[in-house]
Amino acid sequence: MHFLSNILEDYIADHSQAEPELLTELTRETHLKVVQPRMITGHYQGRVLSLLSKIIAPQHILEIGTYTGYSAICLAEGLQKTGELHTIEINEELHSFQRKYFDKSGFGAQIVQHTGDAFDIIPRLHLCFDLVFIDAQKVNYDAYFEAAIQKTKSGSVILSDNVLWSGKVVEPVPKSDKATLALKEYNKKLQNDPRVETVLLPIRDGLTLSRVK
Repeated sequence: MHFLSNILEDYIADHSQAEPELLTELTRETHLKVVQPRMITGHYQGRVLSLLSKIIAPQHILEIGTYTGYSAICLAEGLQKTGELHTIEINEELHSFQRKYFDKSGFGAQIVQHTGDAFDIIPRLHLCFDLVFIDAQKVNYDAYFEAAIQKTKSGSVILSDNVLWSGKVVEPVPKSDKATLALKEYNKKLQNDPRVETVLLPIRDGLTLSRVK
């Protein structure tokens, strides 16, 4: 579902910060070589992530779901000079693809890759994260959130991607559609969770911003 017309989407992108050339290159190679290239973050949302990260100026960032590394690079743009971004991806075949672009971005030394199950990796990260970005398996969003919030402090921000799920969250949902059902419950949970302040932004496929109290 397109929430805005193509003309308006183009206008919004054209009147936002330009996409860095490296990320344009990353997008092109993702479409050529990787399955499901539509999963990539993209120009407009990438600039939103970059600006949010720069406003927060995090020392430590946690990303759950790396894919080809576009969002990680955007988030890394706001890191403090001594900061680190820890990104988790279950698909080991993407590791070298990610690393190539991380190193070309200039943030390579600050981006730590973790390959495997987020539920095994997060408990082993003995850090407090100022910024968290959740963009992995939708049926696990609630569990990712619970794992991540244990590694945050008051004022930390947790971002959740794809929470509108192409508009399916406002349509009748068959019981077989586990992802949509999970996202509907997740959105309701964040709205009522006393630990966070939450606003759902209609950016691309839906981006929730939750601030830990």
